[in-house]
Amino acid sequence: MSELTPHPAMYYVYVLREKRTKELYYGYTNNLKRRIAEHNKEQNWELIYYEAYKAEPDARCRERQLKRYAQALIALKARLKGSLK
Repeated sequence: MSELTPHPAMYYVYVLREKRTKELYYGYTNNLKRRIAEHNKEQNWELIYYEAYKAEPDARCRERQLKRYAQALIALKARLKGSLK
């Protein structure tokens, strides 16, 4: 995953999909490669989307939007229609 080399001052909001169950997981981190590896210790997740932010509060706010507000999640799923197949 060399294309995910983290920028030292970036924070990432990400969407993972469990390969077998198709369950989605939303989170944020300052080290995307490490966080995906942590998730994959227990289940088989694949990264399907991420956004990068320079400020941690922005990433945290976006993660909360996706987890708490249906409209934000509906809009994101519409943008990822092809990736969610």
